Amino acid sequence: MKDCGGLPRRENDNDRSRIGGFSRRDFLWMLPVGGIGMVMGCAVDPVTGRSQLMLVSESQEVEIDRQYSPRQYSADYGIIQDTALNRYIGQVGQSLVPHTHRTGMPYAFKTVNAVYVNAYAFPGGSIAVTRGILLELADEAALAGLLGHELGHVNARHTAEQMSKSQISSVLLTGLQAAAGLGAASYADIAGQLGMLGASLLLASYSRDNEREADALGNAYMVKAGYSTDGFVALMEMLNSLSKERPGYTDVLFSTHPMSDERYRTAVDAARTTYQGSRSAPRRRERYMDNTARLRAMKGAVELMQKGETALSKKRYDEAESLLDSALKQAPEDYAGLVMMSKCLAVQKKSREAESYADRAKAVYPGEGQAWYVGGFAQLDQKKYPEAYRSFDRYDRLLPGNANATFYKGYALEGMGDKTTAAAHYQKYLQATQQGAQAQHAYNRLVAWGYIRK
Repeated sequence: MKDCGGLPRRENDNDRSRIGGFSRRDFLWMLPVGGIGMVMGCAVDPVTGRSQLMLVSESQEVEIDRQYSPRQYSADYGIIQDTALNRYIGQVGQSLVPHTHRTGMPYAFKTVNAVYVNAYAFPGGSIAVTRGILLELADEAALAGLLGHELGHVNARHTAEQMSKSQISSVLLTGLQAAAGLGAASYADIAGQLGMLGASLLLASYSRDNEREADALGNAYMVKAGYSTDGFVALMEMLNSLSKERPGYTDVLFSTHPMSDERYRTAVDAARTTYQGSRSAPRRRERYMDNTARLRAMKGAVELMQKGETALSKKRYDEAESLLDSALKQAPEDYAGLVMMSKCLAVQKKSREAESYADRAKAVYPGEGQAWYVGGFAQLDQKKYPEAYRSFDRYDRLLPGNANATFYKGYALEGMGDKTTAAAHYQKYLQATQQGAQAQHAYNRLVAWGYIRK
């Protein structure tokens, strides 16, 4: 068979891992990714021009992005409500696009409310930065370097390439489902259901080679856009320092974007050689500071939330509650802080207080889903079934496609005594997944109510 990028297209007949007469790889060829059929074939790498193994077409990249990037944004407490800052980030990102290898992609640049330090890209061109990482950057050139790096991942098709090489269709489906705030062991396991960190399995984990290539591309894109390469050096220096000095705040960042001294040294070498002529180009520190002024004014509150989120992830709930309380005294209407506090209280079974914080968050940002989801758990715990149903239904309308929202609506309806409608929701849930305690609960109820015969 023809090779793509040096990788064989099919297993040979000696492959002993076989399913129903097919080799494991044959079987995986026939699996869909998120309902999108995959076709094995070769593609031309848009960056190198070489042939590469590619199961995912460009239109599929865009469709995966369209379906799942909103869920990641919601997991990160939604797109920031500071429209001026969001517009500024978009303008910087769009200034790089004409210098990329895939200029026709539907790029979008967003700032999300998450306070952990990270930036990420979806395969179709959706790119996000967190409030946490914006507070670490020194100037616009460093921001351009950061966005350029994420553009590098999109242009080199790193996510699609990983999907193709790893044959991870079934794993991807599990990850996509878990990432939207699902994937817990039991409907009673609130800590697992809510998730202690905003970041999710939707994000790709890049290899060191991926990172090297994205660095090279990002540096090139920003220099071509008129920025000093020293901004990229500053970005690498900042990331390298964070990886050593504050690992607790950057666990997610470096789990998906592995850092090394080598990456920093490569940036320094490129500044001295390839991009030496760009070093006199502007870094636009003043403009960056002006546009991030409102965010930087609440840096103290964000840092407290970072510490609170870290404590929450380590199940140090009393500490987390104290830190988040201090943060909210400084920023009483911060959506992420309110939802984090609601999660923290819900995990401790302080359901009435958790519901109160979720209600405050809903008032601050009614069009974002997390507060409705967390509030629904607090209401379930209080057996406030009609209210819980309304919360999960609102979440489902804001972010359709979350199978667990269907389950919890069914569970609330069961609590209300509406077995007929609850059964319809449980049947719909079981069409999406048949594993785990929730699926078992749904199945048992359908058997007990006579909808399924054993």
